[in-house]
Amino acid sequence: MATAQKNIVILISGGGSNMAVIARTAEKEAWRSRWGVQVAAVISNKASAGGLELAKGMGIATAVVPHTAYASREAFDAELMAQIDRHSPALVVLAGFMRILTPGFVAHYAGRLINIHPSLLPAFPGLHTHQRAIDAGCTVAGVTVHQVTAELDHGETLAQAVVPVLPGDTAETLAARVLTQEHLIYPKAVRAFFERAA
Repeated sequence: MATAQKNIVILISGGGSNMAVIARTAEKEAWRSRWGVQVAAVISNKASAGGLELAKGMGIATAVVPHTAYASREAFDAELMAQIDRHSPALVVLAGFMRILTPGFVAHYAGRLINIHPSLLPAFPGLHTHQRAIDAGCTVAGVTVHQVTAELDHGETLAQAVVPVLPGDTAETLAARVLTQEHLIYPKAVRAFFERAA
């Protein structure tokens, strides 16, 4: 029997492929009837983010909070929180959201804010992870879903997947291989969050 409504709000900055996979998995696996879980909104810091149109096509509410319109990170995060909190989220999912969040934002959603990062954390936090893995001579790379803390790309690991680094790989070819695993493990990690809470 379904419990009280549990809303997911997903934050994106680009194409939204991970967002779309999570939303489609929620529909396919009937998260709403099983746990009262639905993707309630998709919010971007960029009006041009392709994922907004994907979300609209799936009937999901969307909003844009352009970071360039705010004089400080704190002001941007305050408005972003206001938009998110309209949906009373049980979970906030960062899916290619390319903004460093303030400690106040992270604290506000402590325990219900997760991110996906394209490396096997703790290796290669930050940007350019695929090229850094290649440059370091790594034979494997991968992806990590983790709880968000005030420290960038730290926090409890919730899921990981490993992919090989192949001879002749470029950052682009490695990124494509990692992305296929992102699409597999992120919906599973979100589902597991609600299974644990059920």
